[in-house]
Amino acid sequence: MTARKSGPKAGDSKSSELVIITGMSGSGKGTVLKAFEDLGYYAVDNLPIKLIPTFADLIGASANRFCAIVIDIREGESLQDFPSIYRQLKRQVPTHLLFLEAEDETLVRRFSETRRPHPLGTHRSVVKSIQAERKELEPIRPLADHVINTSKFNVHELREIIGEKFHGGRDAQSIGVYVTSFGFKHGIPTDSDLVFDVRFLPNPNYIPEFKNLTGRHPRVARYIRSFPQTVEFIDRISQLLVYLLPHYIGEGKSYLTISFGCTGGHHRSVMMAAEIRKRLGKAGYRVKESHRDIEK
Repeated sequence: MTARKSGPKAGDSKSSELVIITGMSGSGKGTVLKAFEDLGYYAVDNLPIKLIPTFADLIGASANRFCAIVIDIREGESLQDFPSIYRQLKRQVPTHLLFLEAEDETLVRRFSETRRPHPLGTHRSVVKSIQAERKELEPIRPLADHVINTSKFNVHELREIIGEKFHGGRDAQSIGVYVTSFGFKHGIPTDSDLVFDVRFLPNPNYIPEFKNLTGRHPRVARYIRSFPQTVEFIDRISQLLVYLLPHYIGEGKSYLTISFGCTGGHHRSVMMAAEIRKRLGKAGYRVKESHRDIEK
């Protein structure tokens, strides 16, 4: 167990707050804990679960009443006691539960890059350990006030999200928007907040000169835009999203993933994702664009 102390930020009107960070190994809990420390929270990694109620009692008597702690699969069997302890904590002190997760393939890649063993041990594969951990955490995830899928974020983006969500003071355009394309035959992206099906648009795949190109190619994009239903769809969806985004911000959402799907994820969805990114960018939003299945 390690602890890092830093004073609360000046001007913060809250009297006390406890943030519990949990989730999948490799999902970025250490990065998030450091982000809280930078915000002025007393940061504790791997505090034994049975000590958390005592720790919560001390928060009220401490000069530093902003605390963030990490609990995770390293707790072993004690993790089963967390749901009941968490309900008790919420009666003691204002408490938020932040659950971090990521796609299996992302977690496997991260463990491979860092060459660190999974906390559940080396007696089974990393994939099997990830599956076992996900099952162990199933009773905890529904309790979370905030669930963040970190698959698409780098370290800097993840720290920025934490700063926006817990430090406040962000302006109306500060939500992070992620626009992605995909192919329905490969499955819908699991982290999608909004999904739009563009398979009703004419398919360039059936035109020989376009078949091996993608929606990024100017000629393909020009062909898709040449149909009136494409132009109308872009206009209507852009207007809808510009209307919706302030409402998502008002509900405290820090990022929104918008997915456009066609059959294979090569042409129509790629063109549409690129076009919507441009429209939302012009509206003043921070938008990132990705294409999940463009190389498949």
